Amino acid sequence: MNPSAMTSPALDRGALSDFRALAGRIDGNGPRYTSYPTADRFHNGPELSLYHDALDACRANAPAPLSLYLHIPFCENICYYCGCNKIITRDHGRSARYVSYLGREMALVAGRLGQRRQVIQSHWGGGTPTFLNPEEMRRVMALLNTHFALAAEGEHSIEIDPRRVDHDRMALLAELGFNRVSLGVQDFDPEVQQAIHRIQPFEETRAVVDAARALGFRSVSLDLIYGLPHQTAARFARTIDQVLALRPDRLSVYSYAHLPHVFKPQRRIDENALPPAGEKLDILVSTIERLTAEGYVYIGMDHFALPNDDLAVAQREGRLQRNFQGYSTHAGYDQVGLGISAIGAIAGRYVQNARTLDEYYGALDHGRLPLARGVAMTADDHLRREIIGDLMCNGVLELPVIEARHGIDFNRTFSAELADLDRLAADGLVRCEPGRITVTPLGRLLVRRVAMAFDRYLRDDAARPVDSGNRAANDGAQPIRFVPRYSRVV
Repeated sequence: MNPSAMTSPALDRGALSDFRALAGRIDGNGPRYTSYPTADRFHNGPELSLYHDALDACRANAPAPLSLYLHIPFCENICYYCGCNKIITRDHGRSARYVSYLGREMALVAGRLGQRRQVIQSHWGGGTPTFLNPEEMRRVMALLNTHFALAAEGEHSIEIDPRRVDHDRMALLAELGFNRVSLGVQDFDPEVQQAIHRIQPFEETRAVVDAARALGFRSVSLDLIYGLPHQTAARFARTIDQVLALRPDRLSVYSYAHLPHVFKPQRRIDENALPPAGEKLDILVSTIERLTAEGYVYIGMDHFALPNDDLAVAQREGRLQRNFQGYSTHAGYDQVGLGISAIGAIAGRYVQNARTLDEYYGALDHGRLPLARGVAMTADDHLRREIIGDLMCNGVLELPVIEARHGIDFNRTFSAELADLDRLAADGLVRCEPGRITVTPLGRLLVRRVAMAFDRYLRDDAARPVDSGNRAANDGAQPIRFVPRYSRVV
């Protein structure tokens, strides 16, 4: 099949108008599907052999490339909205010890893999990865290159805080081999910045973007958050004006979910200053309208990219995928997770590292991988992950392809799911045709709602008595319209 036939139609004003009317009615809890099963389904205290078996299976799959995520948890200052797994400190001596233990973890993982495996995609997240001083960053990269082979043609990205880097630090990142940077912005409005404890002048951010361009970085991405205190559609539009002046290659416009019972720093945010649901929806719709009018391609959920960016090209060619960083061009590889709370996805097993430094250091001191929890995928999980990925990334599900690949009768296996899709079709989110399910432009705006129809765990939950407790879902199980961005590492 021609890959271009798999991509979703472009958004139009009709879809946005319908979305505005529908979003207030279609509500519920649902994950972001950066994995399936989602991270809230991982088991506490998995057997150590879970990851060992996965690494053995990955070793047998050599020389296939790997993806790699590395978590640096340290931040000098706290941002009140943040839900990341982070450590607030000004003591830079703490990071030196952390770097040493990262080296121990790399050695254990690489030793199990049995050879120096190629890494086609790497990402440093946090926290603030640039909390590390230049020598520590060189040390981490040297350790990575000792135990793995970072492909020169691969995508190697790092999250940076524009308040903590200058041209020299950007030059160092280029020297180390990073070719993509993601800058946290959230909002340029001074009152909003004051309310979230993140003062970041526009000129400071522009200087970092200019440095990245001058140094030849392949892609510059900006992260925004809507739904923060004091935001309105008019105010956020001024931030969008400033963002467009920078013309980033990619944009992520995440929704703020106020969960002070889960994330303690959010208790410092004045709930009365948060925009009401209607205003928050106006911010989102007007932002999508403006960005698409200015030439950005709506990738899905909260991602936008210029037409020539690798992400937009992958969408057009039907090879867009999802991993723990969201939409990706390189998600089909086994992923190694390094550092506290990092998640790995190896040979059909998901594992997550310990969340605290004491647990992380303690395991490595005893020569053990610092595992906290995980899950081994079943055949049903593999099937549903493929279906959810196709719907969320390509917007089309070819039923004969799924049937041939998994040896199933789709209509018989998913009779309950198809009944749910009929209801979504009545709302205009999908089209169900013989042999094909297509996500409409409207459905792309609520694509998690479509994906949820195929989530067996949610279906099983619905069949059980309601649990009055509040489960903090690590994959963003919050109201379908307003989902926390900071879910990939917590």
